[in-house]
Amino acid sequence: MNEQTLSMRLERVAAHMPAGARLADIGSDHGYLPVALMRRGAIAAAVAGEVALTPFRSAERTVRENGLDQRITVRLANGLAAIEPGDGITAISICGMGGETIRDILDSGKARLSGQERLILQPNGGEQPLRQWLMENGYRILCEEVLRENRFDYEIIVAERAGPVMYTAEELYFGPLQMQVRSPAFLVKWQRKLRQKQQTLTHFARAGQAVPEEKVQDIARQARWITELLAVDSTGRHFIAI
Repeated sequence: MNEQTLSMRLERVAAHMPAGARLADIGSDHGYLPVALMRRGAIAAAVAGEVALTPFRSAERTVRENGLDQRITVRLANGLAAIEPGDGITAISICGMGGETIRDILDSGKARLSGQERLILQPNGGEQPLRQWLMENGYRILCEEVLRENRFDYEIIVAERAGPVMYTAEELYFGPLQMQVRSPAFLVKWQRKLRQKQQTLTHFARAGQAVPEEKVQDIARQARWITELLAVDSTGRHFIAI
């Protein structure tokens, strides 16, 4: 992967970027996403934010080698502290971190959010607490997708602030739009997850040491939700999960 050839995961993130956006890419790593979008003429300006010195320097190098110093600003900063009032940011991407970490970045940087930005988030797990934060802060989920790359399942969540929104516990767990669309990648992911939950419950039952009942009940509830989800396909027909 480089600034010309993004990973499939980042290509899907790029696909949700509004045309002509002023992007803040938080945790930009090598800066590949903003540089690729700028080279394609897809965005007007960008800030690449990095909290660690080594990736910060990598992003600086990528921007410099592509002659984009005047269009992309690379800043060493923690989370949304990379955004300054004069940036006029209209889109924020945060990719490749746990959902809880993305949630914490958004929460600690709330003062830097105007509420007009599109959030394009790609959590590596922990989607449920991230969706919970979005709901509690008035962000409606506009688009969601699951993709599998290098033997990992990735989710992309696109949201914009739209006033009060309410999702059920199951919608926060699976994703409200994904529950409706039920893409092949989504169904395969949850078939795999169900097997893992069932194996965990079997392991608990066989374990010599006592497992807290609350933990057992939590995983059993998740397994039940997944079983119910997989029991009906998008047309209402029942089928057996494999």
